[in-house]
Amino acid sequence: MASEAVMLSVPGPNGVREVRISSPSRVLWPESGITKLQLAEYIVAVGDAFVRANGDRPLSLQRFPEGIDGEQFFSKNPPKGAPDYVRSVPVIYPSARTHPQLVIDEPAGAVWAVQMNTITFHPWPSRASNSDNPDQLRIDLDPQPGTDFTDAVAVAPVLQEILAEAGLVAWVKTSGNRGLHVFAPIRPEHEFLEVRHAVIAASRELERRMPERVTTSWWKEERGEKIFADFNQANRDRTMAGAYSPRPLAHAPVSAPIEWSELESADPREFTVLTMPARLATTGDPWQHFGDEPGGIDVLLEWWERDLANGLGEMPFPPDYPKMPGEPPRVQPSRAKKD
Repeated sequence: MASEAVMLSVPGPNGVREVRISSPSRVLWPESGITKLQLAEYIVAVGDAFVRANGDRPLSLQRFPEGIDGEQFFSKNPPKGAPDYVRSVPVIYPSARTHPQLVIDEPAGAVWAVQMNTITFHPWPSRASNSDNPDQLRIDLDPQPGTDFTDAVAVAPVLQEILAEAGLVAWVKTSGNRGLHVFAPIRPEHEFLEVRHAVIAASRELERRMPERVTTSWWKEERGEKIFADFNQANRDRTMAGAYSPRPLAHAPVSAPIEWSELESADPREFTVLTMPARLATTGDPWQHFGDEPGGIDVLLEWWERDLANGLGEMPFPPDYPKMPGEPPRVQPSRAKKD
């Protein structure tokens, strides 16, 4: 029986590459009817902007061999048979183990990842050549039960102001779900723990200014109906869906960079695998100049030290992390032993 596979022509900095797509008619999003080939074609259409945002970084692939309703797994190591235009870089995980992680440098690499059934791309906040020192400060504004995207929209401009006061230029994108991701390009001068402390300092300041809307409480039982400023996304080996990356939700949304002027009227459901190519062709890439003005985190680290002096200590780390210096007990508050 003849193979159903097709060859897809993918333009790139090194010319056009032919990338094989097997099972092109496999439906990945049943509700939308979007196939594997259509996803690959989407990556081609947004390829330059996609690589600008996610390339040259250690990358984790969230793979769905049978579509979004089937099993999924994360792939960090370069799969066997990777083409010669896909490379890897050694990175250090929280366990102190070193292992190679995938890096893409051109659209064909991302299309090949789609051939490997990747739907969501998770880039590190650091470059492949300096993976220990992030060049992006990232804060995930995560709506908790009882809140939604509009609540995150109300919070994000205040975070933008806070980062500006700290000397940073903030950029915003939809998460592809209900939240917002606020990024700021930074000079790669500090390692992950220091950048995490800078994120905590900014998040605490946001909470102080909007106590009825924002929380930094790690434990869900303490968050209430607020927007959670997720500081732990700043940790080593913690990633968010990359800009222009699809998400495994029924309507095939993507994490969409937007202008701050668009934020109030934005509807994240309108940014999908089917609609984003036309938007990009019409409006251009809102993040095209991301990184042109990297800032420093010294002011935020001063705020961190100020908060320490005022009795605000280290925050909890993710459960798979080794116990960290100064970290409070990793026990749910309702289960903690009473004095």
